[in-house]
Amino acid sequence: MSTKAYIVPLDPQNPTSNVVPSVDTAALWAQLPPSKKLTKVGSSYLFYGTLGNDLAALASLGEGFANKTGDERRERIRKAVGSGVKKVKAFGEGISEAIVDISQDPHAAAVAAHLALYDFTLKTSPPSAFDPRKTEPAPERLRITATGNSADFERGVIYATAQNLARTLMELPANIMTPTAFTERAKEEFKGIDNVEIFVRDEDWAAEKGMRTFLSVTKGTDEPAKLLEIHYRGAPSRDEQPLAFVGKGITFDSGGISLKPSAGMKLMRGDMGGAATVVGSMLAIAKLKLPINAVAVTPLCENLPGPSANKPGDVVYAMNGKSVEIDNTDAEGRLILADALYYASTEFKPHTVIDVATLTGAMVIALGEAYSGVFTTSNKLWEQLHAAGEVEYDRFWRMPLDEDYGPQINSSNADLCNSGGKPAGACTAALFLKSFVDGIEGKNGAEPSVQWAHVDIAGVMEFTRPTAYQEKGMTGRPVRAFVEFARHLSGVQV
Repeated sequence: MSTKAYIVPLDPQNPTSNVVPSVDTAALWAQLPPSKKLTKVGSSYLFYGTLGNDLAALASLGEGFANKTGDERRERIRKAVGSGVKKVKAFGEGISEAIVDISQDPHAAAVAAHLALYDFTLKTSPPSAFDPRKTEPAPERLRITATGNSADFERGVIYATAQNLARTLMELPANIMTPTAFTERAKEEFKGIDNVEIFVRDEDWAAEKGMRTFLSVTKGTDEPAKLLEIHYRGAPSRDEQPLAFVGKGITFDSGGISLKPSAGMKLMRGDMGGAATVVGSMLAIAKLKLPINAVAVTPLCENLPGPSANKPGDVVYAMNGKSVEIDNTDAEGRLILADALYYASTEFKPHTVIDVATLTGAMVIALGEAYSGVFTTSNKLWEQLHAAGEVEYDRFWRMPLDEDYGPQINSSNADLCNSGGKPAGACTAALFLKSFVDGIEGKNGAEPSVQWAHVDIAGVMEFTRPTAYQEKGMTGRPVRAFVEFARHLSGVQV
């Protein structure tokens, strides 16, 4: 007999919801031990043996829930549903279906349930869904369904599964998720989706384009570099200016000749987190059929200390003609982004460019795991990103983008130096990138032709502690915030 589990988020001050007919929440609430009255947001309790063959997880929305609105209310729902799903997941084998009460907020419930269900592993027993050798999908261990039909729930599923894709791309080790494998996986994910076109560019193409800073980073490895382009044309006119994403795709970062310490270096399989979040975001935008045009550009390569690798002191001329001194080969992300930003902003003439990168250790120190750092020339763009991040609790914090940091990176023998030293390291990195976005400066008194934001996700790349609806590990952030931003930009109503 199939065993089901019901996930019921409850207000502890009104625990008598009858939204799920199969579950008498008032009776279950009365059975709670005195020490388990679930007053804290996200606390939960699993009942089994009281519903026949089925189980029920009551999950607390926290005291005062009835008075909460907007972003805080949504986050409480996510925490409650995520906690309930985790409780069911931990129960073990035998549960085939988790039925989630979505009455409070279908979108938030879907997001939390699918993020909480995700567990990355390459263990072979039971069969892993992430095993790269598999030719058939692994059996679904637990299926998430809703208490009713809802377009908002289905939208939330798309948000969450897009983030989970980014998590998977970041978790897969570098010998499996090479630049080539990344492009193949992206093509597979977009197969059959309307209005999408994908191009995979090779090193010869990049050389013809003059992408010398990008190609300089890949000189130390035998693994071929790639540049992935994803085009989505959902606007009424295919010629409408697009939104452009640029994602850093270092599939493994040893630091190059400026070698990183060995402790924790395996985490650098996730240094392509910018590319992963860009691909996840584009996938959700396309699946949602948003009425906008969007393009993603992700330069992909490894950074290894081979005999031909970049050396400290080398000078390379970027695609836009600027000379760049390579002071630190471990500041390679800005080198590959420089050419990609110039290419995206000149080739596609976007109205908005957002680059995303696990760029600096300084950002980890500044903001930790709570916020992605945003550097932008546009107050309007900042306000839009901030609002989207708050809706999804995938939050951003604005950082200073100030020319006073300039002397740290423009006082060498080249136009720019790829490292400004430790002080304000995230700020100097952002200022470096600004030099490669075409249209960011207005000409002859005109307004800038493009809005730009640099998003440093080094701090939010990994959760070192589990949250109510995510386990430890690569986060896939800020996919949901970007998708929400794009949805608002497209005019689709919340």
